[in-house]
Amino acid sequence: MIEIEQLTVRYGEFVAVDALDLTVAGGELFAFLGPNGAGKTSTIKALTGLLRPDGGRLRVAGHDIATEPLSAKASMGYVPDVAVFYDKLTALEFMRFIADLFEIEPAAARESMGGLFERLDLERFAHDPVETLSHGTKQRLAIASALLHDPPVFVIDEPMVGLDPLHARAVKAELKARSEAGTTVFMSTHLLNVAEEMADRIGIIDRGKLVALGTLAELKADDHSGALEEIFLRLFDGEGEGGDVLLGGGA
Repeated sequence: MIEIEQLTVRYGEFVAVDALDLTVAGGELFAFLGPNGAGKTSTIKALTGLLRPDGGRLRVAGHDIATEPLSAKASMGYVPDVAVFYDKLTALEFMRFIADLFEIEPAAARESMGGLFERLDLERFAHDPVETLSHGTKQRLAIASALLHDPPVFVIDEPMVGLDPLHARAVKAELKARSEAGTTVFMSTHLLNVAEEMADRIGIIDRGKLVALGTLAELKADDHSGALEEIFLRLFDGEGEGGDVLLGGGA
């Protein structure tokens, strides 16, 4: 569902993403990890059409982001690390606005909205202006709005930002249920425990290149380690420079 071939992103002389190849299958919940400045955000911006890459090809649900941008974006839900809203709208009005953007039939929109509001604990905030909502509630609203059109691909940058444990559990359940139903979930996070708990497969990027790729079990076997944190720290031990490349059988 996500195909990245030889993706290259440069900022002047600095190479942020270096000929990256990565495929994420339909129904897979993929965790994308790496230290600050490793290339995660540049990869996501290129994937979602927010940044024009310097080289390579990206396809979302079979649509080339360069030649079929509208079809690719219509097939995707995206939540950035800092979501943007129309703050004067209520949560319900904002969701209706998103439904209109994606030309969702009113009855289908109401049904999808109701389910998302219930599962993400947004019902009691439906008539509150977005500007009055807490950071965590805005995060859940951003997730709900990005899932409203039931996209086959869902990309989210730091899904647990601002969430308390109760609402983090609700978001985890929603993402896991979506992947089990066939949605491709591409999740970038700094929280190693979230990746360890949720991901079907994990990719770790450093200086624009994948330095680890595989299931958690494969990465542990390759590294002879018992925890993802140990693997991550060993890869970046020594002034933040990546170490051995770990490519599991799922690569």
